[in-house]
Amino acid sequence: MSAPSTKIRLATASPATQSTRQETLAQLERLARSAGDKKADFLLLPEAYFGGYPRGSDFGCKIGGRTEEGRDEYRRYFREAIDLGDIVGPAGAGGLGKWVKRELGGGVGDEDEGRNEDYGNEGPTTRRGDGTREELERVARETGVFIVVGLVERAGGSLYCAVVYVCPRRGMIGKRRKVMPTGTERLIWAQGSPATLQAVSTIIRGIRVNIAAAICWENYMPLLRQSLYAQNINLYFAPTADGRDTWLPLTGAEGRARSRPSILASPVSPLTGHGAGSASKPRRRSVFDEDGNEIVLSSPVESPNPKTAVSSSAVIEEDGEEEKPKFVSRGGSSIVSPFGDVVAGPQWEDDEGLIYADVDLEDCVRGRLDLDAAGSYSR
Repeated sequence: MSAPSTKIRLATASPATQSTRQETLAQLERLARSAGDKKADFLLLPEAYFGGYPRGSDFGCKIGGRTEEGRDEYRRYFREAIDLGDIVGPAGAGGLGKWVKRELGGGVGDEDEGRNEDYGNEGPTTRRGDGTREELERVARETGVFIVVGLVERAGGSLYCAVVYVCPRRGMIGKRRKVMPTGTERLIWAQGSPATLQAVSTIIRGIRVNIAAAICWENYMPLLRQSLYAQNINLYFAPTADGRDTWLPLTGAEGRARSRPSILASPVSPLTGHGAGSASKPRRRSVFDEDGNEIVLSSPVESPNPKTAVSSSAVIEEDGEEEKPKFVSRGGSSIVSPFGDVVAGPQWEDDEGLIYADVDLEDCVRGRLDLDAAGSYSR
């Protein structure tokens, strides 16, 4: 009689945030159903997927000054954020506390619009928030896929960059907020509490999986990563909005040095319009030097490796009649094994596809013979 399998199937994608919350939710549902059709157990989607990553925006701010246009832009951004019905404060009632257990009582979140009865995974509940929590739980339940997704969360008068863990059986079993927003992100996002770094556990195919997410540049913070390793996680998620090549060696090191699979999800962000610059025919490319002179580059030879193509926020593409920008963020989602091997991706300039791979969680144990940063090797 053969031993039970210890393999799980991981999936990720590089979708761009859509123009409305409902369109983003519909795109997530399509991706989750595709992942379910491929028998994936987990699906990771990027940082700030709901609410959007405001790349290039300054909200009319400079030291000592603000603009009315910038304040109005922030108002619109604030209203597009997700209200999950949590309480105000860096930690909220997230983690594994009252918010997860739906014990916060009446109201529907940070705007008192009355009480609404809704049905979660465990029967009638009082709905708090704008209904996004219940919709994500429904998608996970119907597809059978455990969803990990980034969102901009609104609580009281603050915005947080957050990640939620959505189990197909138990609903949202955890939520965490980015501890230190990066650079000028601090202008619009509040600091989260380290208390939300608590890992969560689930059972997949009879296997206990301990999971945690580090958001974007939190992955560069050694002490934050160590706090996750110390919780004996065997599946590491890295949702980000950063689409540079530097993430691949980072996730490779994460998988190998920590002896656990790591998954990176980074969004594709077109400069103009959904999917801008995605035409397949060769185009002339040009860049501008420091003096403003245009330098025309030859089109790259067709290659199965998309990293050979020229792509950056400084690139201008000509399509016969008009010049139009391409991508400011190219995606780059990938899946890395516990031994540091890239087993899927990187996924460049594709916000509709899905990548997936099978990993053996017993490789986490095998890898710890070499290195266990929070255990035998934490000398």
